[in-house]
Amino acid sequence: MKVRSSVFASFILIFEVIGMCLFLRGFFPVPVKSSLSSKNKLSDLPAEPLTGGSPNSSRLPQPLFKRVVIMLVDALREDFVLGPSGRIFMPYTRHLVERGPSLSFVAKARAPTVTMPRIKALTTGSIPGFIDVVMNLNSPALLEDNLIWQAKTAGKRIVFYGDDTWVRLFPKHFMEHDGTTSFFVSDYTEVDNNVTRHLESTLKRDDWDILILHYLGLDHIGHISGPHSSLIQPKLLEMDDILKKIHSALIPKETEGSLPYLLVLCGDHGMSETGSHGGSSEPEVNTPLVLISPAFKRKVGMEHLEVVEQVDLTPTLALGLGLPISQNSVGRIIPGVMEGTSLRDQLRFLHLNGHQLSCLLKDSMPGYEKEVGFEQYRMAEKAHGSWMKLYLEGNTSEVLTNMGKKVLKQYLEALAAMSSALSKQLGKYDMYSMIAGMVFVFQLLLVLLLAMPEALSGAAAVDLPVFSALLSLPFYLLCLLLASVHVLVCTSAESSCYFCSLSWGLVFVAVAFSSAMFCILVSMATRRLPLGPKIHGKPPLTSSGSEWSLSELDVLLLAGTIGHTLSLAASSFVEEEHQTWYFLLNTLCLAVFQDVCRKYFREQSGSGDDEEHILPSKDCHPAAYPKAEIYSEKWLALATPPFTLLCCRLLRSLNQTGVQWAHLPDVGHWLNSSEHKTVLSLLAAFCLVLIYFLVQRRCSWVSKVALALGLLGVYSYRAAVGNVSFPWQHSRNTSKGTVEARFVYVFVLGILFTGTKDLLRSQIITADAKMKSRGLWEIYSGLVLLVSLLFRAHNLPVLCCCLLIQTLMAQFIWKKLRYDAAQTTIMHYWFGQAFFYFQGNSNNIATIDISVGFVGLESYVEAPAVFLTALSTYAGPMLWACHLVCYLSSETDRSLVAVSHGCYCLALLRSVPAAAYIVLVTVLRYHLFIWSVFSPKLLYESMHLLLTAGVCLFFNTMEQNHSTS
Repeated sequence: MKVRSSVFASFILIFEVIGMCLFLRGFFPVPVKSSLSSKNKLSDLPAEPLTGGSPNSSRLPQPLFKRVVIMLVDALREDFVLGPSGRIFMPYTRHLVERGPSLSFVAKARAPTVTMPRIKALTTGSIPGFIDVVMNLNSPALLEDNLIWQAKTAGKRIVFYGDDTWVRLFPKHFMEHDGTTSFFVSDYTEVDNNVTRHLESTLKRDDWDILILHYLGLDHIGHISGPHSSLIQPKLLEMDDILKKIHSALIPKETEGSLPYLLVLCGDHGMSETGSHGGSSEPEVNTPLVLISPAFKRKVGMEHLEVVEQVDLTPTLALGLGLPISQNSVGRIIPGVMEGTSLRDQLRFLHLNGHQLSCLLKDSMPGYEKEVGFEQYRMAEKAHGSWMKLYLEGNTSEVLTNMGKKVLKQYLEALAAMSSALSKQLGKYDMYSMIAGMVFVFQLLLVLLLAMPEALSGAAAVDLPVFSALLSLPFYLLCLLLASVHVLVCTSAESSCYFCSLSWGLVFVAVAFSSAMFCILVSMATRRLPLGPKIHGKPPLTSSGSEWSLSELDVLLLAGTIGHTLSLAASSFVEEEHQTWYFLLNTLCLAVFQDVCRKYFREQSGSGDDEEHILPSKDCHPAAYPKAEIYSEKWLALATPPFTLLCCRLLRSLNQTGVQWAHLPDVGHWLNSSEHKTVLSLLAAFCLVLIYFLVQRRCSWVSKVALALGLLGVYSYRAAVGNVSFPWQHSRNTSKGTVEARFVYVFVLGILFTGTKDLLRSQIITADAKMKSRGLWEIYSGLVLLVSLLFRAHNLPVLCCCLLIQTLMAQFIWKKLRYDAAQTTIMHYWFGQAFFYFQGNSNNIATIDISVGFVGLESYVEAPAVFLTALSTYAGPMLWACHLVCYLSSETDRSLVAVSHGCYCLALLRSVPAAAYIVLVTVLRYHLFIWSVFSPKLLYESMHLLLTAGVCLFFNTMEQNHSTS
């Protein structure tokens, strides 16, 4: 069965996306959980240890606190409160930390540092799975054992105001609640006022036991303008005033003999130097934890800050309120909280915490008895029983006290060891699903590689032996073998596998598909083995003979692509991947410059009059080009590679990215400072004007007008939100820019509609190549307008340089040097990867700018928010891929199969690193940096594969259009 190269590549990518999804489902593990589906109850608590007698009662110590207020400030970094700037940002809180009855800690949050997984960690005490980053957009109800459920079951009355993620996680748990959406990051005022407006009336009432306040404004400011914004200090002072109001309201409610209150100030995660979060850098994982209560001793100065895990708050609050610890909690009680209680109560608290951790250890680790922490806990429990015997006998000697302190120390060591062991075992990999997904992806990659000679031939058609494979005996034998393996694995697996949970219909389709792909592979391989590749016509990377011959540029492109793929095996290369692409791009520019010099200074055969003309003209007759113009074209071609190198060097200074140097100041920080607003305004205006002149050349006059008005709307939007200013604008009043953004959207849709109309007319009504080319470039200009709206003002030079390099390379390099479709495609791919990092992106989730998902929206709408965020993040690769489609489709002097060749090469460029990377993360799944470095990169690779599949489908449409024209 013969299929066009573009159709073949598109279907391969679509099936690779399915295989990648199956791999992801198996790779991101289910967090450590107890095998029991029930929740802990007071009746399940163990008896107090007692040696030489019947088990003592399951007595619980008296609760430590009567009422708890949790003030959670989203993205509250540790240095905002406990650092040198804390005295300026939060003076009252800092006074309580240094002089008041409080306990202060640095609480470590585990990656991924996004809100929903952090709320899960705070309420369940468990470490959520990394895939919760995706689930953060749509949080389902939390069904596992948690602090909120335990409190509600115990009759505690809970009131909540703030981030509506809590309401979705704990439906029907709150006596009273008022949620606000956490994703509309343009709002940092009303989102907090909506919480504070309930505060005064709630604090006067006595009909609640737990009050939870989740403030989002600080996080939104971070997303908009970063941690060094002028908006940070006023917001933190506002939070400080709110804490003072709460503390002042709680103090009068203290009565003699009653249990004290507890006021908790904490953050769910920190904030990176760019203002985002999600990664594992110190500013993102270090959060303050301040516990304020009259039960604690007053401080006499700033003490050394102890580091605790964020999940330690869960057992601390549970035991402090007289509740059972959540079943899946890996946290340990904070010792300082129980210092004011008797030694017996302290030991009982630690015993309960140890019993819960030991039960979780038994359920999640087969060799739990060999764990050091478990052995230490058993020894401490025995010593605790001996101490209890002496205590109940009335022994009051100093020996008993010293013995109790020794048992206390043993318990603390055991808790630390068990908590550490459980934290390291983040979850169990679903190896069967991972291997199945990996096999699918690699089968498809091998088919893609074996089809290369035919796919890049003059016919650009691949002969797939589908029918012969489906009718062969090995196909049916393989189906039976794989079905048997599936039954064997699913019936003998100790833990549930996702692939085993699928219906038999889906499993049969997967088995048949894998068997068919294997038979096709064998058939194609045997067809290639006897003879070398017989390619009819001139292939992109071959000579006129039957053997491959590679030029110097081909060797560079091949070596660079393979070298980059191999570099992904090292964590440092993943963290600093941008350096790899910057190096490859610089080397490519030098290689192209060598080709240009060779053409103009070493070739002696052709004269200037006979050379191909490259500037667009309606009249292609040679006489239309004077010698002076041809001479200037030569020097412009020679200047293009050095100019590209200069642009790339300037763009590298615009945004610091990666890990090692991300904290260093860059040009973007300088431009975004308030004192340089005029410079940023002039730069943005200049870039928008230049973007117009670069894009409008191939558009109709209607699209030109729409593009001009749209770019004016982009500047108006940036002025409305306060990034830039008009010369006549003196007030500092800023708005959300909703009207201005929607004004731009109207012109984006208008340009896209005009381009789509021309494309359809050229395909259905008349085979007009000129109309098709204009339609393509109009669609591209609409995409450029949308990206210019989404890019931050300081990033507009990135878009400007992207368009300028594309224009120069298209006119003076790719066409003039007669680079084939494969070479042009690889160059576009390299440029797209480099521009991904020029934007300020990295392989860290924290660099994703989610604020662009709300440009022009007044409330959170999931579909457009996800689309805009994805487009903004991958704007570099997408713009270069779309330019490739437009360039190959509109070049009339190119072969009709150029678009097919480009589509095939793009699919191959994306498939090789994706397939290699899933093998690497499987091998390195127990690596120290698997969750902080390799897992985020896996999500980026998967998303890039999905977007490339979409681009290849667009390629396929254009190729069909090209062939009919």
